[in-house]
Amino acid sequence: MAAIVTTAVGVVLLIWIIWIAGPQQIWIGLRQVGWGLVAIIAIAGLRFAARAAAWIQCLEPPHSLRFSDAFVAVVCGDALGNATPLGPLVSEPAKVAFVRNRVPLAAAFTALTIENVFYTLSVAAMIAAGITALLLRGGLEPELRLVAEFGIVVVLAVFAAATWALMRRPALLSRTIALATRVLPLKSLQDRLDNVRRLEHDIYTFTARRRQSVAAIVGTELMFHVLGVLEFYLTLWLLVGEPPSVASSFILETANRLITVLFKFVPMQQLGLNEAGTWLVAQALGLEPQIGFTLAIVKRARMLFWQFAGTALLLRHGITTSRILHDRELNEQRVHQLATRSNGPTD
Repeated sequence: MAAIVTTAVGVVLLIWIIWIAGPQQIWIGLRQVGWGLVAIIAIAGLRFAARAAAWIQCLEPPHSLRFSDAFVAVVCGDALGNATPLGPLVSEPAKVAFVRNRVPLAAAFTALTIENVFYTLSVAAMIAAGITALLLRGGLEPELRLVAEFGIVVVLAVFAAATWALMRRPALLSRTIALATRVLPLKSLQDRLDNVRRLEHDIYTFTARRRQSVAAIVGTELMFHVLGVLEFYLTLWLLVGEPPSVASSFILETANRLITVLFKFVPMQQLGLNEAGTWLVAQALGLEPQIGFTLAIVKRARMLFWQFAGTALLLRHGITTSRILHDRELNEQRVHQLATRSNGPTD
C-alpha cells in the first residue's frame, strides 16, 4: 500500500513539474539531445556490465559465470525489480534464477550478497562525497542544507555499522536459529542453521580469502559510479551546448543515487520523485528549471529502454514475479541472503 501511495504521489509530482517547466521547453531540450540519447543508453548498459563483472569476481572457484549470462541476469533482475513494489525482494532472486543452470544457487546467492555489500559501501561513499561537494559549493537554502547535513550523518552511521560488522563478525541470525533449535529441535531448522552459518562465514572471510579479487571488485563498483557521472556530463553538454563542470555532474549523480536508495521499493524507479529531486538539485546548482527536468526525462527514457529490454528477456525465459516468489529453493536462499545482509549495511 505504501508503494502504491508513493507512486501516486510521484505521478502527481511528475505532472506538476512538467506544468512548471513547460512542455514546449522540455521538447526543445529533448530535440537538442537528439541521437546523443543512443550514447546515453549505451553508457547505462556499461553500468549494468560493471555490476555483472563485480558479481563474477565474487564467485568462489571452481564456480564461474560467463559475462554474457551475468549481464543479461543483471538487466533482467533490474527490470523485474523496477516493475513491482517488491524491488530487491524479487530483483536479486531473478538474477540467480536466470543463471541457476550454470551456477549452483547457493554459490550464486553468496556471490550476489557479497557484491551487494561492496556496492552498498561504494554508494555510501559516493553519497557522502556528493553531499560534501554540495555543501562546499555554498548558496544552499537552510532546509536543503539541513537535509544534506543529515544525509552525511546517516552515511557515517552506515560506515560505522559496516566497520563494526567486519571487526566483530556478529552471527546474529545463526545464533537466533541456534536458540530456536533448542526449543524446537526440527531438522529443517538445523539444516537452515548450517546454511546460514556457511553464508555468514563466506561473507565475513571473503576479503581474507580472495584478496586478489577485492581490487577488481572495488574498481568495477567505482566504474559504475564514474559512468553515472559521465552520463550526466554528456546529457548536460548536449543540453547546454558546452562542457559542464564535472562537479555539477557528480552532484547530480549523487542526488539520483540517494533517491534510488531512499525509494527503492517504488515501482518504475521512483516515478516523479526522481524527476523532482533532479529538478531541485539542478536549481540549487544554478541551472534553468527546464534543463533540470529535461535531464530527468532523458534519464527516464534510457531507463525505459533497458526496462523494455529486460522485460523482453524475462518473457523469453519465462521468469515472472509469481515464479520467483513461489520457487522454494529461491525462497530459502533469499531468506539466507536477506537475513545475513541485515547484519550490516543494506542497499
